[in-house]
Amino acid sequence: MKIVLVAQEAAGVRALRLVLDSPHRLHAVLSDPDRAADIGHSLAAVARDHGVPVLPAVTVKDPGFADELARAQVDVLLNVHSLHLIAHDVLAAPRFGCFNLHPGPLPEYAGMNVPSWAIYRGERTHGVTLHWMSPAIDAGAIAYSTTFPISPRDTGLTVSASCARLGVALVARLLDELSTNPDAIPAVAQDHGNRRYYGRSVPNDGWIRWTAPARQVADFVRACDYGPFTSPWGKPRLYTPTGSVLTTGRASATAEQTAGTAPGTVGHCDRHELWVAASDVWLVLRDLRTAPDGAPVAACDVLSPGSVLSRPALMPGAPVS
Repeated sequence: MKIVLVAQEAAGVRALRLVLDSPHRLHAVLSDPDRAADIGHSLAAVARDHGVPVLPAVTVKDPGFADELARAQVDVLLNVHSLHLIAHDVLAAPRFGCFNLHPGPLPEYAGMNVPSWAIYRGERTHGVTLHWMSPAIDAGAIAYSTTFPISPRDTGLTVSASCARLGVALVARLLDELSTNPDAIPAVAQDHGNRRYYGRSVPNDGWIRWTAPARQVADFVRACDYGPFTSPWGKPRLYTPTGSVLTTGRASATAEQTAGTAPGTVGHCDRHELWVAASDVWLVLRDLRTAPDGAPVAACDVLSPGSVLSRPALMPGAPVS
């Protein structure tokens, strides 16, 4: 079959190589320019090295691109980690259909940044889904899916990496089925009564909510952790009594009860750790940095025991927590 690949990131490079190694013909690759992917090689560069035409990924938003796909008799459009909304006419153009690799289980985790949302919500399993594309985002029938455990040590980056690794295996399965028996590719309708869609928003606007249980705070910090890469949620922020903003890269819940200490109260602090009361037990924060420049800072240089951290009041009447 003739395939158009719309893709980004390392998973896109792996999907590209799968298509090149398959019996199918890769008609074109659509990708955003100059985005690093696999060991320093962009998807566009790898495609050009193999003589595959490259177009800007934004082309999928142009309804006129459907005519080009029809003229070329493209059979399949495969979307791997590209976030551009595809025009309805473009979705209808490939002769066999369009497929999207989504880094979450559907219909429960549709939308954006769902590996981070899964950690934040305390999930102990997550998944990845390859589904038929429809005009509604992440709503098409499911072709293939798989699940995997989330450990207490996982971060947004490691869960995303598991989605990419397992997702590429689903793409390989799709390519095999397209070669041998395309009519056998499943199309299991989603139960939209269980659908939950996540947008670009960040929980609590990125501020640590001290009135939450310590485990939830620690999960939020893990969900934001994409180090050494940029996090789509940014770094979790804390607001000091002097009006400065700090971020943290590590947080863990202790077993030590706060014994009625008000949430947000600073306990022990030194050059490496900051203890803060959550709603139930003490939290230990590490890797503190100033915002927005990201310079490392010692907690004891800017805070002292008994200080109370809060969320800034961004507007009249806004709650602090």
